[in-house]
Amino acid sequence: MKIIILTDYKNHFETKYSAVPYRSGFDKKALKSYFSDFKIEIEFKAFSEIDFENNEIKNQYFLYTSSEDKHVFYKGYIEDVVYGIHLAGGKLLPGYKYLKAHHNKVFMEVLRSQSKLDSIKNIKSKLYGTYEDFIKDKFTIQNSIVVKPAEGSMSKGISLHSTLNSAKKAIKNISKSQLVFQDLKDYFRRFKHQGYITNSKHRKKFITQNYVENLKGDWKILIYGNRYYVLNRENRKNDFRASGGGHLSYNKEVPNLLLDFSKDIFDELDVPNLSLDIGLSDGELYLIEFQALFFGTYTLEYSEYYFRKEELSWQIVEENSILEKVYVESIHSYISKRNKGK
Repeated sequence: MKIIILTDYKNHFETKYSAVPYRSGFDKKALKSYFSDFKIEIEFKAFSEIDFENNEIKNQYFLYTSSEDKHVFYKGYIEDVVYGIHLAGGKLLPGYKYLKAHHNKVFMEVLRSQSKLDSIKNIKSKLYGTYEDFIKDKFTIQNSIVVKPAEGSMSKGISLHSTLNSAKKAIKNISKSQLVFQDLKDYFRRFKHQGYITNSKHRKKFITQNYVENLKGDWKILIYGNRYYVLNRENRKNDFRASGGGHLSYNKEVPNLLLDFSKDIFDELDVPNLSLDIGLSDGELYLIEFQALFFGTYTLEYSEYYFRKEELSWQIVEENSILEKVYVESIHSYISKRNKGK
């Protein structure tokens, strides 16, 4: 078997918290070695090296990286190439829709809405492309709402609001898309063309969600095959957000309910590996966010154990995991199960 691994313009693949040099991604030599243990040949290629005019894409397995550059300039190019591979019959791991959802909370919420799991739909989202869309919606706030920009990580730009005026102010800020020269030129079009409506200056997409009360923090769960790594994150001081706060702890006393909930989501999404942010309030679990590629790996790299489901119970396996090894095992396991299911 052969797998093509697509690297970015820096020749990096995926992301790794402890990478040396800084932000250089997975160790590619280690990946090659671990894949060879399963008799899998890998070839590293840049996205720009994909030739859509040949017939070598169909039925070929592809792993690929993503990008989190501001305004997702380069990620847009990655999406074009990866979707092209999908159209040409390539086997993408994970599927294209998960790349679309990466660094894109709008589409992530689309996937949530289309899921067969009702248990993850207790967070309700509304999706907007402009500030004007929000105003036209005649939005009312019953209790409090959370406002989130579509892109970003570490809770950047996320805010909580109990009044409509407060929400409007935040939305104007995170959706701002002003380009002075173009906006000025567009402004004068209305004098030249009767009835012309000027472009919005707030065209960055965003979402609003219901606020879940009594969340003291959340859990970050990384899943690689049958390995579940769990990290507890407390909320920031005098804040409702946990991500990016740095209040982290490992605890083996994890509710089975949380692990079962995580496994249900993992099985439903049908991916080799997954990152979940899950909260618990008044006995009910909430899926806050998820990503199926290019997610932070701190939780795995600094854990001295992981959880594994064995028959009907969850067991703790004491082990310091190696990211590349665990990743490769999850890919091999996923492909093997897929081939057996045919």
